[in-house]
Amino acid sequence: MTENTEPAIILTVENGLAHVTLNRPERLNAINDEGATLWRDIASEIVARSDIRAVLFDARGRTFCAGGDVASIASASGSDVNNLADTIHDGHLMLRECAKPIVAAVRGSVVGGGLGFMLVADYIIASEKTVFASKYADVGLTPDCGVSTLLPEAIGMRRALHLTLSDRVLSAAEALDWGLITEIAPDDELDDRARAVAGLWLNGATSAFGQAKRLLRASTGTDYASALADEARTIGAAVDTAEATARMAAFLELRQSRP
Repeated sequence: MTENTEPAIILTVENGLAHVTLNRPERLNAINDEGATLWRDIASEIVARSDIRAVLFDARGRTFCAGGDVASIASASGSDVNNLADTIHDGHLMLRECAKPIVAAVRGSVVGGGLGFMLVADYIIASEKTVFASKYADVGLTPDCGVSTLLPEAIGMRRALHLTLSDRVLSAAEALDWGLITEIAPDDELDDRARAVAGLWLNGATSAFGQAKRLLRASTGTDYASALADEARTIGAAVDTAEATARMAAFLELRQSRP
């Protein structure tokens, strides 16, 4: 097997869209130290760059992501693994909190911590052939990459426990039924469908989409009064933007033109 000499994660930016690709297909896109640092740095760049307004997240190869690189973890100390997880989590936190919507195109298999990487996305489109599993117990490890919070948030505690404490493997149809993913696409249409979703955000009320994502994400674990205050501040700020001013004017003009 030829070793991949490209970065473990690739970021490209074009016309407002950040395209993030996991790029260790020969290692099932498992995240090692290099990948963890890249993930955090790419997340920081996405948050900081004003020209990035939406994100498309995908992976090369037959596995979307197998989570942490077991080969690296097996030879590391507990403190090293703790630091690896902390670095990954820093990237997760930045992407979850930013006002930039993320669509993931998922194919192959999503295993272990790969579930956490996938669930960072706000809109998840899976190939009809994709399968999903926990598999942590197979290597004697516990959930990481945000799985312990993101998984029950997505599918509920009972189903999260079921998936984590058993050898259950979900098909794409079952994952859709459980609420783990947003929609299913034919494998040969997956990439185009993900770009279409990103295009809706980029060609629409981009700022409004981004702030709506941020508000909904922030509401998890936030008391009701704080969430309401955040809503009020955000819609107040939105009213003063050129985007909202133009769209409200067009809406009112259309309504007044109707009989």
